[in-house]
Amino acid sequence: MNQKNFEYLRDQVKYTGFGEGLENDLKQKIQEGTPEFKLAYETKYGNDTVNATLNFSQSKQSDMYFFNSYQVKVQKENSSETMEQTFYINKGNNITLKEGYNLMEGRSVNKDLTNKEGQVYNAWVQMDFKQSDNNGNFKLKHYHENYGYDLEAVLSKHPIRELGNEEYKSNLMDSLKKGNLQSATFQINGAEQKQYIEANPQFKTINIYDSSMQRVDNRQAKKEQQSEGESQSAKQDGKKERQTPAEDDGPEIPKASKKRRKNQSIS
Repeated sequence: MNQKNFEYLRDQVKYTGFGEGLENDLKQKIQEGTPEFKLAYETKYGNDTVNATLNFSQSKQSDMYFFNSYQVKVQKENSSETMEQTFYINKGNNITLKEGYNLMEGRSVNKDLTNKEGQVYNAWVQMDFKQSDNNGNFKLKHYHENYGYDLEAVLSKHPIRELGNEEYKSNLMDSLKKGNLQSATFQINGAEQKQYIEANPQFKTINIYDSSMQRVDNRQAKKEQQSEGESQSAKQDGKKERQTPAEDDGPEIPKASKKRRKNQSIS
């Protein structure tokens, strides 16, 4: 067995979000020396059951193995339907299992990616549930830096308590960039309310949900912020912002749970 190859794959599997529990199975499969093999992984996010199949193949020129892709199957609680998507492993910064799940839930993920020329670029990635490729995978939409989505600037428009602490602010932004639905404390009319937010790069805003996970209209959120003591000039700026629907009042991104497909085949 190629020990260095095993250690590289072990770390690659770990940092793609599958932890260390597959290490022994990975070693055994490599020792068996078959041209291709698969590893199975299961976890839960909330009430959703997530099953993943990791695909490996051996080089035709050497004894080295490669981690090629992983197929994710998400099943909602009390539902027989599943949604499937395959994520491919590249030399650059790969989409982790949790990020893949977040994409399948309709949220957006910020990644440093590598193009065919080997150049690294940053982009927000979002699943396009209206388009799929020949393998049945939903296509991914990319919003590059020049698209103009500034998450920090968008957050600053809202009365979020965590923004007043640099550490909390950094953690909040990091979580949103991973595609998480993140809790935040909104200061509204002198009281604090726990709400949930997610990044929405397509419409250059954030989606806000109340404690019952009901969508909060961004226009109402802006009015609440103004009631916290914005200056008159800030109010005028807010009026200008509300004249740009693409930035603040875009429709909700369709959730993956509404686009589930039964027994979809992925090659």
